[in-house]
Amino acid sequence: MRIVFMGTPDFAVPSLEALIGAGHDVAMVVTRPDKPRGRGQKPSPCAVKQAALRHGLPVEHPVKLDAGFAAQLKEQNIECGIIVAYGRILPPVLLEALPYGWINVHASLLPAYRGPAPIHRAVMAGETMTGITTMVVAPGLDEGDMLLQQELPIGPQDTTGDIHDRLAEIGGVLLAQTVAQLAEGTLQRRPQDHSRATYAPLLTRDDERVDWSWTTEQIHNRVRGMNPWPGAYMMDEDRIVKITAGRSGRKIRQDMVTPAGGTILKIEGEEAAVTTGDGLYWLTEVQPAGSKRMSAAAYLRGRRIGQGHRFT
Repeated sequence: MRIVFMGTPDFAVPSLEALIGAGHDVAMVVTRPDKPRGRGQKPSPCAVKQAALRHGLPVEHPVKLDAGFAAQLKEQNIECGIIVAYGRILPPVLLEALPYGWINVHASLLPAYRGPAPIHRAVMAGETMTGITTMVVAPGLDEGDMLLQQELPIGPQDTTGDIHDRLAEIGGVLLAQTVAQLAEGTLQRRPQDHSRATYAPLLTRDDERVDWSWTTEQIHNRVRGMNPWPGAYMMDEDRIVKITAGRSGRKIRQDMVTPAGGTILKIEGEEAAVTTGDGLYWLTEVQPAGSKRMSAAAYLRGRRIGQGHRFT
């Protein structure tokens, strides 16, 4: 079966590698165009293109996903399309162009967390389970029939980065199994229950800001959900300070009088305990705008602030 693989970031690389390792005929790799990166802003290839070139695979950057590109796929006798975090929605003319259609690797247990940010949103919500779904690409947003699924637990300290890397590897294994079953004619399709669908929209700047009136659990989930990118932040007067690491502290009884959320209650070692809506959150590591990462205590020493100071 001749395959076109469409993907861009590092999340998609294990899927491409799994197809190659399983002996499938990847006839073309399609990625987004090279982007300027680094200090010199020189155009450099994305992670998928780098992987494709290492294997000597032809790489395309189509400007338009139109009838012309569909004709190109047909001319090369492409039978099946794989799309993993490519970054563009396929039009109907492409969806209808291949005999075996298109398969997507989605980083959630559909129908939960449809959309572009399923890993971030699951960790931010405090979910304890996520996974990978291979699915048939359909016109609606992640609404196609499900093929295979595999679960992955989310631990209380896991970050989006941790889950991203594990899901990427699972996605590769599951995709290879999916394509093998497709070739054998044993692959089963399962319609999604659209009434149970939830959505994972793109992150906004507002999503990054910590609200100290939230519960400790909500703050902890937000910090690890934004780690390593784009990073959760708080305000220290007029300074933006990213929270790069922290941990949940004890809850405070409702009958106890405590300072307003965001107030430094105590400092122990290199950590600082900050009040939340229902307890304490320990700041472990922070990164002021334009500076490097440092322990919470080092930041406080540099600012000459301590117990009683309030973040917002």
